[in-house]
Amino acid sequence: MKYDFDTPIDRKGTHSVKFDAMPPGVPEDALSLWVADMDLPCAQPILDALHQRIDRKIFGYTLYENDELKDAVTGWYQRRFGWQIEKDELFFSPGIVPAIAFLINCLTEEGDGVIIQRPVYYPFTNTIEANGRKVANSPLVRKGNTYEMDFMDLEQKFADERNKGMILCSPHNPVGRVWTGEELRKVVEIARKYDKWIVSDEIHSDLTRSGVVHTPLLKLAEDYSQRIIACTAPSKTFNLAGMQFSNIVIPNKEYQKKWNHLVSSRFSLGFCNPFGLTAIIAAYNQGDDWLSQVKTYIDGNIQYIEKFAAEQLPKAQVMDCQGTYLVWIDFSGYCSDSKKLKKLMQQKARVALDEGFIFGEEGEGYERINAAAPRCVIEECMERIKDALEAGESSCE
Repeated sequence: MKYDFDTPIDRKGTHSVKFDAMPPGVPEDALSLWVADMDLPCAQPILDALHQRIDRKIFGYTLYENDELKDAVTGWYQRRFGWQIEKDELFFSPGIVPAIAFLINCLTEEGDGVIIQRPVYYPFTNTIEANGRKVANSPLVRKGNTYEMDFMDLEQKFADERNKGMILCSPHNPVGRVWTGEELRKVVEIARKYDKWIVSDEIHSDLTRSGVVHTPLLKLAEDYSQRIIACTAPSKTFNLAGMQFSNIVIPNKEYQKKWNHLVSSRFSLGFCNPFGLTAIIAAYNQGDDWLSQVKTYIDGNIQYIEKFAAEQLPKAQVMDCQGTYLVWIDFSGYCSDSKKLKKLMQQKARVALDEGFIFGEEGEGYERINAAAPRCVIEECMERIKDALEAGESSCE
């Protein structure tokens, strides 16, 4: 079927974090383009499956350990990436951020260091620190309108015996990089050299631009699989974040035991949401066509932002977005003071974005725009930003 992504859907009043819990001080008429979920309708097979599940009328305790689900998950990754996942390597988590918290507790002790690469998804920092661990930051290096890893610095971080492993963001949020096989091999070789683990957050793996292909780390480095854990989910791909359903791939048997002890035994998180289970099976078995259409639509939105910025915002620099639906823009040419930039965006432009500084000091002067919205909303957002920058640039000097 042909999907309509142009017509806005009113999400207010649905207890949406994105619309009903806007940042303090944001005007009521602000456009909400901050939280990373889509303002686009879900795939029809998912909606049909959920309606059928509701018609069963009973919603009791639901098993994650079932072949229908695991066949859907493993089939998706085999079909889309040529990645063979064994069913007994799949473990349930209510989300990837909770999974990272679980894994930090499984793999480290209080006071240990965990390597991340800022500017990066800010819950990495928050989760590490909230669990009494130390952030070991190996900053990405900006080169023009893209970013690269600093492998010399990364090796120094791995060499430090206080740092036990790394959380890799792949594809990277917010800078939009889809790491090449060569880059990922270098990361694995450094980790192997110092016998350290890697937790690879691959939640955005399905959302790459046309012609760009994501490489699953466990597929690339099968010979180091005992020290790699991959975090996957349908949340971003199919706009199912509220279903609270992630699939964590853990090949190492000892790590599996630690996970089961912590997650299943101590925290009693053995059952999953029946609607999440139903949605993910439908998504992974019947969602290919919808995903193809939504990726094309998002590609168009990102191209619009890039073109608009090039023509109307000459002092802004849009980073090359190879993956995710999140556009990372350097506005420091207009306003280098992050607090003033935030106020300008929220109060003058009336747009709610994710401020760059929350991803680390490397994000000062940047804004992250969620491009998974109807085109008219993206157009209005960019016009508002243009008008606000033109009117308020002097206040940022």
